[in-house]
Parts: sequence; C-alpha cells; structure tokens
Amino acid sequence: MTRRLTVAVECFPIAGAFTIARGSRTEAVVVLATIADDAAGLLGRGECVPYPRYGESPESVCALIAEQAEAIAAGATRTDLLTLMKAGAARNAVDCALLDLEAKQLGRSAWEIAGLSRPQVATTAYTLSLGTPESMEEAARGAAHRPLLKVKLGGEGDPERIAAVRRGAPESRLIVDANEAWRAETIEANLAACVAAGVGLIEQPLPAGDDALLATIARPIPICADESLHDRAGLDALADRYDAINIKLDKAGGLTEAVMLAHEAKARGLSLMIGCMVGTSLAMAPAMLLAHHADYVDLDGPLLLARDREPGLRFDGSLIHPPTADLWG
Repeated sequence: MTRRLTVAVECFPIAGAFTIARGSRTEAVVVLATIADDAAGLLGRGECVPYPRYGESPESVCALIAEQAEAIAAGATRTDLLTLMKAGAARNAVDCALLDLEAKQLGRSAWEIAGLSRPQVATTAYTLSLGTPESMEEAARGAAHRPLLKVKLGGEGDPERIAAVRRGAPESRLIVDANEAWRAETIEANLAACVAAGVGLIEQPLPAGDDALLATIARPIPICADESLHDRAGLDALADRYDAINIKLDKAGGLTEAVMLAHEAKARGLSLMIGCMVGTSLAMAPAMLLAHHADYVDLDGPLLLARDREPGLRFDGSLIHPPTADLWG
C-alpha cells in the first residue's frame, strides 16, 4: 500500500465576528490533511481547527501532521494513530482523512466502518457571540426562530446578558457557554440568573483545573465539561463535578477516539453534547456520525462563516443533514 499525506492551511471568513470570553476573531483558520491513494486515484480528507487555548497553532499542527507522512505511507491505521499521536487537532485531521479514504477504498459508508448506526437529520444549536446585553438581545431577536441557541457569556455582567437573550428569544431553548469565565464568588448568582432564564445546560462555567467547587454546590442546571475534558483519559477527573460532556473531535483527536469516549461517558451516566470549533462542513461531517447519539448537537460552524466549502453540509434552518459522499465519508 502506498499512501501520500499532505497538509495545507486554509482560511474562511466569518460572517461578522465570533466573540467569546477569550477574544474575538473574524476568520476561521483550518488545517486540511489529505491522504492520497495514487494507485486507485482516491483521496481522503480531514479538517481540524488549531486552538490556542490548548497550545496549538496552524504551524504546530501542520508540523505534527507532516511528521506522520512516513507512517501513513507505510500503512498506519486509525488505531495506530492513538499511540503515534497525542489527542488534539492534528490527530483529528489525520484520523478523519484515513476514515474518509478507507470508506472510498471499501465502497462503504464511514458510519458502518466506525461501527455506528446510520446518521440522521439533527437540530443544531446556533451560537450567539459575547457582547453587551443590548447587542445580544438584538442578536437573539434575529435568531428567535431557531429552536436551540447557544449563548456565549464572559464573566462580569452575565446575569444581564442572559436575561437580555431570553427577552430577545422567549421561545428558544437556551444553552449557556461561559468558556471558563465564572469564578467561585460569582457562580451562584450566575446560576440563579440562568435558572430564571430557563437555561437547559451550562458549559464549562469554571476554569479547567479549578472546578472542584462544582462537586460541592447545588447544580440546579446540568453542567457540561468542555475545556475540562479532551479524551477518555480525563473522565475520572469529572466524577461528581459534571453532568454532561462536550465531545469535540479536535479535542479528542478524531472520530475513532470520540466514538470510544461517547460509549464510556454514557456508561458513566453522563449526557452528551457533540460540539465543534468554528470550521467548515468538512470538519462537521465526521461529527455528524455521532450527532443522533447525543442529547445536544452544536455543529453550527458553517452557519457562522461568510462562505463554506463546496459541496458542504445541507442546512434547513437549524436542521443539519448527514454528509453526502462527495463531501466526506
């Protein structure tokens, strides 16, 4: 078997700006891994989004991917990647490219190869960026037709923000994502504000590594681990602190690990969110294979872009359709 691994950096403009507690950006910088089977004339692709919060940059991720060229050429499998590469964006891109290529080589769907059931149409959350209460209320009003909104919060002033969003979108279900911005002295007031607004789930209220408090306070709303969990190795540390986990392929290091993580988390009684970084439909496509196994789906990355890949995923409002073979898998 002769396979050829290449890597490239691509940029996609965001519609407006995407703002969370850690900053704002106007473009999605993604890394594309491509594995070619030249003899068969086939290509497998995988996209990842390097995340500075985890010490990643486009340059570092490209370097990690390029280091695997020899192993890929020699026939390394997705299982081999679990020991060849650490969890993270680089492994995600290679893992998904391998699965895409395998599906093409075998003439089978990626979901079958991954041991999953056929993916279904899912309802994705739609993200409202962090801003002033006034700007967030206006954004919520513009998205009030969507059934599920994910609200980015940022610390001081969050009770006013979530109340403003609820005024703007009185009928939508709400998820809150604090991105580690709350502190011990503010969490109970913020929780109370979320209860008053009818929030259904709160992601990562406290900093990863400083979240032991969650095991000692009342949690009137389920709390979901994001930055506090990457792959299966982190599950033990969540005991008594979290009620749900956000599985992102870029954190887990690919769909192969994510599937095993989902099974283990469910066995521990944790609810699942399938989430994403801001990327294109190519990054969302593998995650769609897990969407119908999750309690919450947050795969709205392409909806936040000014332009997506062609072909991309099909969206009908907040409904997201499974990928077609010409995109991935």
